[in-house]
Amino acid sequence: MNLLGAFVNAFKVPDLRKKILFTLLIIAIYRFGAHVPTPGIDVQKAQEFARGAQGGVFQFINLFSGGALTQLAVFALGIMPYITSSIIMQLLTVVIPKLEAWSKEGEQGTKKITQWTRYLTVVLAVLQSTGLAFLFHRGQIQNAQGAPVDLIPNFTPGRVAIVVISLTAGTALIMWLGELITQRGIGNGMSILIFASIISTLPSEGKAILDQKGLGFFLGMCLIGIGVIVAIVVMEQGQRRIPVQYAKRVVGRRMYGGSSTYIPLKVNQAGIIPIIFASSVLYIPSLLQNVIQHQGVQNFISNNLVNSASLTYMVLYGTMVVFFAYFYTAISFNPTDVADNMKKYGGFVPGIRPGRQTAEYLDRILTRITLPGALFIAAIALLPSIVLAVYNVQALPFGGTSILITVGVTLETMKQIESQLMMRHYEGFLK
Repeated sequence: MNLLGAFVNAFKVPDLRKKILFTLLIIAIYRFGAHVPTPGIDVQKAQEFARGAQGGVFQFINLFSGGALTQLAVFALGIMPYITSSIIMQLLTVVIPKLEAWSKEGEQGTKKITQWTRYLTVVLAVLQSTGLAFLFHRGQIQNAQGAPVDLIPNFTPGRVAIVVISLTAGTALIMWLGELITQRGIGNGMSILIFASIISTLPSEGKAILDQKGLGFFLGMCLIGIGVIVAIVVMEQGQRRIPVQYAKRVVGRRMYGGSSTYIPLKVNQAGIIPIIFASSVLYIPSLLQNVIQHQGVQNFISNNLVNSASLTYMVLYGTMVVFFAYFYTAISFNPTDVADNMKKYGGFVPGIRPGRQTAEYLDRILTRITLPGALFIAAIALLPSIVLAVYNVQALPFGGTSILITVGVTLETMKQIESQLMMRHYEGFLK
């Protein structure tokens, strides 16, 4: 059955139809908020800046808000504060014993961690919105003609407070909308909202390439985009399966074990997290420009650390993506814990002794398969920078983080809808 037929079947099921329509309604509300201007800003100058904003880490941050950042809308911060707080909480879980204990308490522990993630999201939103208010006022951003733009001309404490409260409230509302989708809609709410933000920017980016380079170049980019999508699907589905055999054991009058299974180790174990980490680190120099008033330092940051077409930026960005891929894989998959759990239940890898040797074997395999995955996501992340440097195309709709997230979210959502259809004996997407 084709894709359209699968959607028709999905809408034939009342509760599944309600979930899909509810998800679409939340996406519509989210996109509406991305165009509502923040109180206290100059709307006309914000529109001028939106037409001229381009390149670097700033464009990456704008990606997650669906263009709301350049317009300084109420949803300008997008989902980034929540993503950052989730990553921080995940890292702290490894370091702080209390959080680690919560993570092992099941549903109750997860609720506690989620609640603290919300608190941290609000704190980060306050800090980021305050920084944006000063950034958009000091005239260090430019319009399409290169002239400085002051988006908050009446810069008083009361006006700044209104901007900060509006942006923070917008982030809290986005967080709530994402949780509503997760609870009552289809797919992971935060991922769906990010997906909607990225998709909303694709038509304008495609039109910009068409106007700038012509139809031939545009069609070439489309073919490259199809190839990149195929490569991402292959890489996302790629895994190394480690066979595991469970020995037979007798408990009372029953015999347990004797079965065979496997441990799936993904080639891209870290997903898009390394790109987010690396981009967050590269966002720091652009903030330092507002603090350090030395002209030489500002020129170096502008030419090498903010300019995504520079060789220094690409080498630094790619190196950090590879580093964070290994770093996140190391904290998300613990070979020692996996080996201990296998040993506890009588499991072993054929030819490998249980315990320490099994942990070393898993660590060695994981280290080897992480390298091609890390290099792959680094290449995808650098694709827009390479196209910018070679062809002077400012916005590439078929490369970088956007295509990774789009394909990943699409695959996960398709799997969820397919599972819902299979429960009702319908043929799904992936048949």
